[in-house]
Amino acid sequence: MAQKKGQTGNPNGRPKGTPNRVTKNVREWIYCTLYDNIKQLDNDLKNLEPKERWSIILGLLPYIVAKRNDTERRITLCDFPKFLTDEDGNNDE
Repeated sequence: MAQKKGQTGNPNGRPKGTPNRVTKNVREWIYCTLYDNIKQLDNDLKNLEPKERWSIILGLLPYIVAKRNDTERRITLCDFPKFLTDEDGNNDE
């Protein structure tokens, strides 16, 4: 028989917000792999073109820095003062 909404068959289950074991293990593996190879990674990054280097760095950021929560305030362009002129390359006006 199906349970009512909000009920669980395991009230002592995983607490809300706790990542599952596989996610935790994968993140630990990524961290350890990067940590163990940090000197080689640094040398490899230095040998790349700037565009490639930043592409890799930006690709790694989600594993280091938490993503924004949807409940956080979103900043739009209208929140910023208009400080760019046509000389700065802003020809949208």
